[in-house]
Amino acid sequence: MIPEMETFGGIWPFEARYSSAAGFRQHYVDEGPRDGQVLVCLHGQPTWGYLYRKFIPHLSQHYRVIVPDHMGFGKSETPQDREYTLRTHTENLASLIDDLALEDITFVAQDWGGLMAGAYAIRNPAKVRRFCLLNTYLGYGFARVVQEPSDWFAWVAKHHDAGTLEGLLGELGSCVLSIMKITGFQNSAAVDDDWIRAYSAPFPDRASCKGAIGFPLDFYLKRAHAYVAEGMATGNLDALKRKPAMLAVGMQDRAMHPQNIIADFEKLFPDGPITRLPNAGHYCQEDAPEVLVALIHQFIQMQG
Repeated sequence: MIPEMETFGGIWPFEARYSSAAGFRQHYVDEGPRDGQVLVCLHGQPTWGYLYRKFIPHLSQHYRVIVPDHMGFGKSETPQDREYTLRTHTENLASLIDDLALEDITFVAQDWGGLMAGAYAIRNPAKVRRFCLLNTYLGYGFARVVQEPSDWFAWVAKHHDAGTLEGLLGELGSCVLSIMKITGFQNSAAVDDDWIRAYSAPFPDRASCKGAIGFPLDFYLKRAHAYVAEGMATGNLDALKRKPAMLAVGMQDRAMHPQNIIADFEKLFPDGPITRLPNAGHYCQEDAPEVLVALIHQFIQMQG
């Protein structure tokens, strides 16, 4: 867990706020007008709210921007007696949303953040206004064009089957950049000492990597499938599909096949705008922040 006052050379200047509603100390940023439209920005693996550092100053001029760190990431705690699954992360998100009394939410989501946004929205459609999706699925389109595993999940499978996955992901404090490159990080020009410190700091030891180890295993071992099926059983899929949605895809993604991301989105939102970013990868917030901020703001303004 990163110390509360850490700013990483001033590039993370946002006030640290905490909620205990989910049973652990969860960090979040809450910037912008309290009466503005609510944007909840969700990160994935193995990042934290720092991924949105270039989004917050611009979007918070117009919206209330909330950026939580999931359990086990960033400035949030990593309790050792909890499961790190799509179910628990989504339940934690629901607890935070209830604690902050949020309504009419626009989800800005990437990687696992999209799956959490989808799992939350299908259970709480009245709380969600729209989706801005970045290199992610909601999880309910079930469209798959490319069948073979991505480079990332092939790597996960190889090391899980060899018994080396936990050992490798348990060393994220020293190898986080290498892991991000496997999944498609592109913008090497962004990397400096503060960048490395920011992404390494949540993982000082193996115990602190519990969340990062749990994320890929939840899908590789198909533990998340039952929770997705429960979402379908709510009968709210049509309500989810009626939400306005946009998609931006870094086409150099090696964690999720871009073709599958696009096909899944088109299955759910056939009229939703799609922007392909040819030189961006899985962490498109790092590769094309200015483009994405402009796309998100334009999309929201067009929706009214």
